[in-house]
Amino acid sequence: MGHGKVFLVGAGPGDPKLVTLKAVEVLQEADVVVYDRLVSDSILDYAPKDAEKIYVGKSSDKHELSQEKINELLVKKAREGKKVVRLKGGDPFVFGRGGEEAETLADNKISFEVVSGVTSAMAAPAYAGIPVTHRDCASSFAVVTGHQAADAKSPIDWRRLAGCVDTIVIMMGVSSLEFTANSLIAAGLSPDLAVAVIEWGTLEKQRSLVGTLATIAKEVKAKNVKPPAVIVVGDVVHLGSKLSWFKMPSH
Repeated sequence: MGHGKVFLVGAGPGDPKLVTLKAVEVLQEADVVVYDRLVSDSILDYAPKDAEKIYVGKSSDKHELSQEKINELLVKKAREGKKVVRLKGGDPFVFGRGGEEAETLADNKISFEVVSGVTSAMAAPAYAGIPVTHRDCASSFAVVTGHQAADAKSPIDWRRLAGCVDTIVIMMGVSSLEFTANSLIAAGLSPDLAVAVIEWGTLEKQRSLVGTLATIAKEVKAKNVKPPAVIVVGDVVHLGSKLSWFKMPSH
């Protein structure tokens, strides 16, 4: 049997209406869907009813399959001649491990395609009324992980980061927020610099919490904010109170 093909597909930030037309098209033709924790049922429903659906979701304290096993699964299913959709929240190449999966596929001579998705790094702030850039106060932004592997070859240089961009967006950073905030203060940022934490961005249960580098870790703990959440550091956070447009549906 000839090799199939793997599609590394971004499902978007949460709101199922933010999934791309390309992602829907690929899902509708899938033989196998390998999907993550934050992918909604309404997006999975685009796949044919008889498609094989395999859950491989990860959370901070539980992994259904290791990344190595996921990589092996994609290769195995493709070698069975299947059209495989690897469905991830956000964008597959923004902290989605898509690069590692693509490397494995390339090493095994498996055909693959990347279908970009809307990343929560920009969508969650937007739904909280926070533009990551603004002509008056932010001409640059960086997206970093707050949950970096202990053996990472290039640990985050907070001092360098603090000195070169106006807005810092932190993904997967709730559990390490106190360390991150202290690192940014030590790197020279003002303790009074505004910070927003957006929990479940783009969904009905979205919740935003605003504080400063000095206060935000305690406030997040007091309000029991949990992942998934996106953290925004910078003056653009002040625009949220003026530009907030996303209203929770009334029930």
